[in-house]
Formats: sequence, structure tokens, C-alpha cells
Amino acid sequence: MTATHGRRRRSGRAGDTVFAAIGVLGELLITLGLLLLGFLVWQLWWTDVVGNREQAQVVAGLGFTPAPTPSGAATPQVATPRHDDPPVLAEPAHGTTFATLQVPRWTGEPARPISEGTDKATVLDVLGIGHYEGTAMPGGVGNFAVAAHRTTYAKPFNRIAELQVGDALVVRTADTWYVYTVTSTQIVAPTDVSVIAPVPGQPGVTPTERSITLTTCHPMFSARERYVVHGTLSSWAPVSSGTPAELLAAAG
Repeated sequence: MTATHGRRRRSGRAGDTVFAAIGVLGELLITLGLLLLGFLVWQLWWTDVVGNREQAQVVAGLGFTPAPTPSGAATPQVATPRHDDPPVLAEPAHGTTFATLQVPRWTGEPARPISEGTDKATVLDVLGIGHYEGTAMPGGVGNFAVAAHRTTYAKPFNRIAELQVGDALVVRTADTWYVYTVTSTQIVAPTDVSVIAPVPGQPGVTPTERSITLTTCHPMFSARERYVVHGTLSSWAPVSSGTPAELLAAAG
């Protein structure tokens, strides 16, 4: 065998090795792409499917008594709004679900459960909306501050950017409705914890109003900033007296 033939054979074997390596790399990239696609489907779709089902079960498990409906009527009676001091629950143990949130602006969205705590693993990923521990409870003087996902895990605050000043935010506990009114929205850095202070934006100031704050990630699919909605309590009513007009108007 001549030297030229030897070089050609070695060159051919080297080429085969390169092509084989490229083939293996291509298969690995395809596999990686399929795994990434599967993760995205799970993260962006399946967690919503499971989250919606589980959160609906959590709300049903609260066993809240339906608001009364007048005899022969097709819709619940309208609750008479009250403006005196409302009843306020004691802050429950971590992970306890104690209330629901309904937003008339978000047509078609179900009542979402509100539970104590804001960590992902035990509250936000599995129970929906989380209450910042140590902030006011519904109806209390101070800032009733809550957080929820904007994407994934049933995304309770997915439509938060639709809220406008004057919109109603309706919180319900077992016996009481609390109707808050949106007063402002803002976008802040994740480190700006002043938004959940007793007086939002004014740490250290003694509160005199009964406020609510909703927080979530911003922009969509990012945790770079926080989208924040503030509101104040406009009225409350016993559940036994009927349903807030704000919810009935949205349903009608």
C-alpha cells in the first residue's frame, strides 16, 4: 500500500469520526429541545390545569355558606353596605386558607383562595393567593397585603394590569364581605418592600385607613420587577345579609 493510499484511508476514518460526532451532537440537541419543550408545556400549561383544579377544591373545602337568595328569586339579594368598624379575623397559622378574592373586572375568573404565607412551595404554587404574614387581616386597620403568580400555577393575578382606579376587589371570609376600591397601581423593584408597609410607601407611619395591596411579578414571564395595586376599604357586609352589589353587577 502506498503512502498516498494510507493517508486517504486515515483521512476517511477521521471524516467518519467527525460525521459520527456531529450525528451524536445533533441527537443530543434534539433530545434537549424536546426536554425543554416538555418543560415549557408543563410550566406554562399543565401547572395551570392542575392549579385551577386544586384551587377550586380548596375554595369548595372552605365550606362557606352561600349568600341568601330571596324566596322565588333567581339571584341572591343585595347586601346593604356598611361603613362602621368591620369584624377582623385573627391571623391564622401558616398555610391556612381563610378567605377568597373575587374581582368583578376579571370577568370569567373564579373566586381564588387566600392563604397565610407567601412562600412558593407551600402557598403560592399550591394554594393560590398568599397573605404577607404580619400585615393586616381583611378589614383591619393597616395594609392587607397579598401576592400571587401572574403566570403558571393557575396564575391568579394574570390580569392584574387590567385593573383601573375605582375597580372593586371583593374579599370574603366565612361570615363577612369586604369590598375594597382600587386607588392606584405602580411598578417597583423587588426590593421595595415599602409597598406592603401598614401605610403603603411610608414605612414607620401609623396607619389610620384599612388598605389592600396586591403584588405580582412584572413583566410577564419575568421577576425583574413587581406590579403593585393599592386600594382602600369602601364597605363591608355580613354574608347573611346578601351579596355585594359589585359582584351581582359583574354577574349580570
